[in-house]
Amino acid sequence: MKHPEKYTRQFFAVPDPPMKWAQKTYVDKALVWCSVDLRDGNQALTIPMSLSEKLAFFKELVRIGFKEIEIGFPAASETEYEFCRTLIEQDLIPADVTIQVLTQAREHIIARTFEAIRGCRKAIVHLYNSTSLAQREQVFRRSRAEIREIAVIGARLCKEYRAKHEGSIIFEYSPESFTGTEPDFALEVCNAVLDVWRPSKKNPVIINLPVTVQLSMPHVYANQVEYMCDHLKYRENVTVSLHPHNDRGCAVADTEMGLLAGAQRVEGTLFGNGERTGNVDIVTLALNMYSQGIDPGLDLSDIPRLNAFYTEVTRMPVYERQPYSGKLVFAAFSGSHQDAIAKGMKYRAEGHGTHWSVPYLPLDPTDIGRVYESDVIRINSQSGKGGIGYILETRFGYDLPKAMRERVGYLVKGISDRSHKELLPDEVYAIFREHFVDLTAPLEITEMHFRQQQGIAAEVTLRRGTETVKADGTGNGRLDAVSNALRTFTGLHYDINTYTEHALTIGSNSQAVSYIEIAGEQGSFWGVGIDNDIITSSIKALVSAVNNLLTAGQAEDAP
Repeated sequence: MKHPEKYTRQFFAVPDPPMKWAQKTYVDKALVWCSVDLRDGNQALTIPMSLSEKLAFFKELVRIGFKEIEIGFPAASETEYEFCRTLIEQDLIPADVTIQVLTQAREHIIARTFEAIRGCRKAIVHLYNSTSLAQREQVFRRSRAEIREIAVIGARLCKEYRAKHEGSIIFEYSPESFTGTEPDFALEVCNAVLDVWRPSKKNPVIINLPVTVQLSMPHVYANQVEYMCDHLKYRENVTVSLHPHNDRGCAVADTEMGLLAGAQRVEGTLFGNGERTGNVDIVTLALNMYSQGIDPGLDLSDIPRLNAFYTEVTRMPVYERQPYSGKLVFAAFSGSHQDAIAKGMKYRAEGHGTHWSVPYLPLDPTDIGRVYESDVIRINSQSGKGGIGYILETRFGYDLPKAMRERVGYLVKGISDRSHKELLPDEVYAIFREHFVDLTAPLEITEMHFRQQQGIAAEVTLRRGTETVKADGTGNGRLDAVSNALRTFTGLHYDINTYTEHALTIGSNSQAVSYIEIAGEQGSFWGVGIDNDIITSSIKALVSAVNNLLTAGQAEDAP
């Protein structure tokens, strides 16, 4: 890379931070979530949402469980203003939900904002102005004192307009570009605003500490948050809130560390939509908590539905590798991963353990509406016998013997490799049936008769192509007798190495499935038989295995 010397650190680290937050290991309780999808998220869309789309999105956020929703910047445009008025005038805001509106520290904007929330029972008025060194020097060209005065004047105006408002108003203040602001100055401005608002138990205040632009590693932000939490005035009546963006790809880490540092509230968006690289992804944060045994207070039990809704109204796709939410995040293509997951699921099904601990799966995909067979075990040329066997067992009811799983696995992987594509569960099943189940070519048994004669004697009618013949055999059971009849007719030399059976658990409880492996000079061959009668299913499995042996022999004899 050229010219790294042109860059330097733009953040201001807290000197000698106590880092009490670093002694904690996880966020141990639910917090206040505030969705900013309808403001911060909407303004980042190539095509902002229409009024009807915003109304639908608001209702979806309510369904999920958000109690605080930033609906927009009503003074910014007529569309934003109209949306706010529609929510209020059509009484679409549930009693337990508080809307939030954003305003700059300018009187005409504050006045328009209070006009927009006229008649609202409860609202958060979110005041902000930029405090960073870069903004002070380059954009406003004002001193610290002048920037602080902008915030104080805005706070006074908000207080004056609240006195005329009939509903309940909570104030929120953000020193925008907090991460590029000297910690002592950010504290000075926030405390000056708090001195105007005088928060109390009855009238608490939110101090929001935005990562407007991500400038540092997450621990630096955590130290900044801890510094503010330790030194803010009226702390017992102040809710410290976080609003991280994702410029360095650390928004989730910033937020989680900031919560450990004392913050109680998070502003973010579904799936992390927002300016530039986006806001913090609330879905990821909430499910991180859920996977640690903490109820986040949001209903994310149907992620596929939420993905589809979000894509429809925002025209933004959810990235396939988005944590928890992406189409492929639970997908295991690797054979070793599939084998571990399949064994972990079996271990769990056997009743071991009370907590989720399946390898490679940080949480149970079914808890968020995902499906094991289609979302977790995915089959391609990298897959293994464990994953393929898992699909055949859980989706179709076939519990293959261990050695047969390996044989079927190599077959399926080879087909996937040659076709250069992923195979869906139904395609895997079709391959399995085509190559192993109830095979009737080149040889088919059309009729069987048994009688007791020094064991069991079998008379078998066989069809091979256009030829139909009868063959006899005796044995210590019906399967052995038929096997000897087949040896006599075909001239094959083989032994039955493996024979297992079980009820077909999916599809029809009355059917039995049998697996047979035969071995001879040409190697070992598998067959599977299905029938309502267990003896018939075992004979079908034997014939299928013999057909695979015969087919292999024909392939070798071909010129």
